[in-house]
Amino acid sequence: MPEVVITPYRDGPLLVRGPFRLRDQDGREIVVGRETVALCRCGKSRIRPFCDGTHRLTRFRAPSSLETLVSEQRPER
Repeated sequence: MPEVVITPYRDGPLLVRGPFRLRDQDGREIVVGRETVALCRCGKSRIRPFCDGTHRLTRFRAPSSLETLVSEQRPER
């Protein structure tokens, strides 16, 4: 079975590639109809949970990797 790959894009969406199933918070399946989607991380998309590019207008900022996130949250010594 092919694997699902989720890639966080810096200051942008999560790109999901592969055979996945998406459910809402109540457990209802969201029919996607394709194997690649961009999921919103900024919370401002008009087509949530999918990305519509609004993150660019709102200047949303988020790292693309855990390493970046961890280093940004480390306290200074």
